[in-house]
Amino acid sequence: MSPTHPGPEAGSAGPEAVDAAGLRARTAALLAAHDPATTPRLDFLRARFDAGLAWIHFPEGLGGLGAPRALQTVVDEGLAAAGAPGNDPRRIGIGLGMAAPTLLQYGTDEQKRRFLRPLWTGEEVWCQLFSEPGAGSDLAALATRAVRDGDGWRVDGQKVWTSSAHLARWAILLARTDPTVPKHAGLTYFVCDMTDPGVEVRPLRQITGEAEFNEVFLTGVRVPDAHRLGAVGEGWRVARTTLMNERVAIGGSGASGAPGETRETGMLGLVTDTWRARPELRTHDLHQRLLGLWVQAEAARLTGERLRQQLRRGRPGPEGSGLKLSFARLNQELSGLEVELLAEDGLAYGDWTMTRPEVVDFTGRDAGYRYLRAKGNSIEGGTSEVLLNIVAERVLGLPPEPRTDKDLPWKDLPR
Repeated sequence: MSPTHPGPEAGSAGPEAVDAAGLRARTAALLAAHDPATTPRLDFLRARFDAGLAWIHFPEGLGGLGAPRALQTVVDEGLAAAGAPGNDPRRIGIGLGMAAPTLLQYGTDEQKRRFLRPLWTGEEVWCQLFSEPGAGSDLAALATRAVRDGDGWRVDGQKVWTSSAHLARWAILLARTDPTVPKHAGLTYFVCDMTDPGVEVRPLRQITGEAEFNEVFLTGVRVPDAHRLGAVGEGWRVARTTLMNERVAIGGSGASGAPGETRETGMLGLVTDTWRARPELRTHDLHQRLLGLWVQAEAARLTGERLRQQLRRGRPGPEGSGLKLSFARLNQELSGLEVELLAEDGLAYGDWTMTRPEVVDFTGRDAGYRYLRAKGNSIEGGTSEVLLNIVAERVLGLPPEPRTDKDLPWKDLPR
């Protein structure tokens, strides 16, 4: 599991149970038994999961060893040096960064055994059925209904901005099970089968020309009660775990390099490469802007590292909202600076063909694409306006905004 896709610390063993030397020995044993040069990719990934070397901080039997999360790099570096295949975390980021931590915290033993292994290996892609046309920024106001139907639930409604829905086998789903109580209290959290005949996925074409997002229509979708996460009516509490992990996962992707790296990575690396390659475009003002953004990117990287250290001691807190805020702003400012540095060349846009990509590829596209795509960073994973409220109220302790709907039943709210 990539360090930028966090999950809660939930190991069953103490920090002394597995050390770096032990992990190197386990990694060597895996490589000896499953030579990456001759073992099919999926077989190797399954063997890695079963050896507890997928995400070492997870419990034994679920892809981990109950080891300190910080030691994951020992495994990753050893496998990379041997040319072992990865699980392509960009393609399965929703599963790794959102579904897996939630399953680990709230799933039954049977659910964890069923879902976590194919999730990590990438055999089953996940998506997130949260946002709705009438409840985007106010997620708790969602209207998708789940009604008891025998030993399961019947779900009807519409979701929107669903990344990877066109690829997904499973979805984490938040639905309203009781409209007679206040909006936060009447929600329940489910795992939804995206192959159910009642699920319809339609592409949403973006400003970039591609359709990375989708709208999803749910008509009489059958969800067995065995696919419920948490208690009935406690969906908001479960969803908060998902959202906090999502914001750290997005914000933690970072804009600058890791300690000890001699060159920048991410969006900052792309901009500094342009700066070095086009000296004739430099001005004092652009130089000062680049230096200022480099400092901010480094501060964001260090903040992300601190949050990951907090994750090793427990689940993420509201500070992840601040990290995601800075990620969105930095990406947008850096992509804008890159376009300016390129002058007239920055106005070019390579391809506006309608595609439905499996991953968002910033580094493999041109500056025009990055500039347009970065506009979505302040919407996805929670709008910047909502995250500002979270930081103000839950991090800084400022008084919350007045709410007139706090105690009203959802069915009585104007929509």
